[in-house]
Amino acid sequence: MALILQNKMDILLVRLLGDLDLVTADEIRAKIDYSLVETNSQYLLLDLSQITFMDSSGLGVILGRYRRLKEQGGQMIIFGAQAKIKKILEISGIISLMPVCQTEEEAWQLIEKRRQVCGK
Repeated sequence: MALILQNKMDILLVRLLGDLDLVTADEIRAKIDYSLVETNSQYLLLDLSQITFMDSSGLGVILGRYRRLKEQGGQMIIFGAQAKIKKILEISGIISLMPVCQTEEEAWQLIEKRRQVCGK
């Protein structure tokens, strides 16, 4: 599993590559949590376009970061999930909790809209 982290103001963009599963979940969770604290990010954009496999441990990583951001008044947006990963997100109910966009551009537009409405 590879992880690319990019920060822009209060937005943390996380690009995941490979499998998000029991073997990789703890490391990914720790790196994202550390980066959220260090950057004081209010938004987390999670790029799943290069995820090839995800199990319940991967879902736990996503849900945990979602809860953390929500408690702090932030927002998490997922984008780029391939059909098989999107199906897992649907079955698990994650799609009903947070925005899931097709493209990165759509995710950035959602943040811009929220900032206009909420002032954040």
